[in-house]
Parts: sequence; structure tokens; C-alpha cells
Amino acid sequence: MEILVCIKQVPDDSVEIGYDAALGGPALDGVTPVVNAFDTYALEMATRLKETVGGQVTVVSIGDDSVKNSLKNCLAVGADKAWLIKDDQAAALDPAGVAKTLAKAKADLESDTGQNFDMIFCGRESTDYASAQVGVMLADELHLPCVTNVVAVEQTENGMAIKQETEEGYHRVECGTPCIVTIQKPNYDPRYPTIKSKMAARKKPIGELTPAKDAGSSMEVVKVYGPAKRAAGVKIKTDDPKEAVAQAMAMMTEAKVF
Repeated sequence: MEILVCIKQVPDDSVEIGYDAALGGPALDGVTPVVNAFDTYALEMATRLKETVGGQVTVVSIGDDSVKNSLKNCLAVGADKAWLIKDDQAAALDPAGVAKTLAKAKADLESDTGQNFDMIFCGRESTDYASAQVGVMLADELHLPCVTNVVAVEQTENGMAIKQETEEGYHRVECGTPCIVTIQKPNYDPRYPTIKSKMAARKKPIGELTPAKDAGSSMEVVKVYGPAKRAAGVKIKTDDPKEAVAQAMAMMTEAKVF
């Protein structure tokens, strides 16, 4: 099975990122770029599927040369091939522009390498903008079926059996290939690279693709601002429970909470 996994390099969301008023945006100095968390789940699920049914996993990302480090990390944890869509202005792309760029990359790869991708894996959303639109927009560009919020996939005689997480529970979706899935966090974590796999990944080449000329961005950013600071809480200093309740009720009445 040929699997294409779309990944994005984002600022590390495990650290607190503040707002830089001078820059008019997030303060990213000193923040390490990493592979988007949901994309690591997508890569792990794709790798497990490959290990079960055979085939290979190809990862692709959009950005400048710095993204190659993230692609190398993907090669160290299960990906067989990696491609960079070289675009120094990738940050300006909206979800529709990203989808068009990825659609062109898929077509270029299938034309140049002879690969025909059976499945395309995307993370449910990115942790920097969290629009959750790229996967479904890519499916629209490619005219392929798409299943969102997926937590498990397996191959059947007729195609793929997909487990989809919803607010009401889980759905089992049967889907033919080729298809696109967007991955929610499954009940396991992505694997860690070993020293041996890191060394092997360093030796693997990363191919380069050209971006779509008509991708652009139809979305305008009107304003970027930091979240409002929370007002300090009020402490009731009394050891008498009745007095504490009375003061709390008085404060809520004054604030017209009820």
C-alpha cells in the first residue's frame, strides 16, 4: 500500500508562547519548531498500517529549508521517503492554498515517481492555527472521499475499515481507495526514534517539489492580538462559613451573576 502523509512544522506547543506587541504576533524567539502533534499521530497510524499490510510511507511538507529537519525526524520514525514543497512564503498560505499546493504535490509525485497513493493521511488540525480544514479541502481538490477524526484504520477485502470518533461515540466507516483520512489522537502514542534510525534518516535524501502557482491566499488577517488578561480573583478572609457564604452571595448579587 502506498501512503502519503502530509505534515506541518509548527512551534513547539509544549511551551507557553506569549504575544509580542512590537511584532504584532506570537513571540516565537527561542521556540523550537516541531512536527505538528496531530501529524505525528497520522504518521504513526500510517506506519502501523504499512507494517501490517506492506508498502511504503511518503511524507510531504510545505516550507523553507528549516522544515527538512522535521522531515528527517519523520524518516527516523517510520517514513520511507520525504519531500519538501519548497516555499519560503508558506506561512502566508490559507487552508485552501495549502490544499491546492498538496494536491499539486500528489500529482507531481505520482507523475514523476510512478507512485499511486492508496491513502492520504493528514492530522486533524494544526496546533498553531487549528482550522481543521486542510484535509477536507484537499479531498475536495482531488475529488476523493474523506473521513475525519479517525482513530483507527485497517484494510479489508473491499477497501478500508475506518473507526471515526464523534461526539456521540464511534462510527465504523467502510471506504474504498484512494481516500483521505484526518487523524484524531488514537489510544497510543507515536514511537520515539532510536539512535540507529536517526543515523539512517540522516543518510536518506529529501526531494524537493515546486509549489502551486495559483495557491495564494483568499483569507485576510484583520488583526492579531493577545488574549485578555484575567482579572485577579477575590479572596474571602473569614473562618466563619456562614459569613463566607454571605459575603460570596453579596458579591454575586452586586455583580448581577443571578
